[in-house]
Amino acid sequence: MPLPDAKDPKACETMAEVRAGVDALDRELVALLAIRFGYMRAAARIKDNRDAVRDEARKASVIAAAVAEGEAQGLPGDVIADIWERLVEGSIAYEFAEWDRIRD
Repeated sequence: MPLPDAKDPKACETMAEVRAGVDALDRELVALLAIRFGYMRAAARIKDNRDAVRDEARKASVIAAAVAEGEAQGLPGDVIADIWERLVEGSIAYEFAEWDRIRD
């Protein structure tokens, strides 16, 4: 999927093009994370019990799905697992903070 202001990786011929592509992709990733964290705000609003914020079964399922999708696209599963572990733990911490904030 081509990004605005960036060449397809296969078409890059210089490091400047590679870096421009990485920078463009990072902006897209942050925009997607903003949406994901919006869902965490929604979850904090919807859950009526603070204990429901941490759900280890759901966490394991989310990470496993990301690893499977990453591996299907030729990515290293262990790297995807590490990234998603941090993402999910950060999301849980954010949801706890939001849960507390909206109930103060």
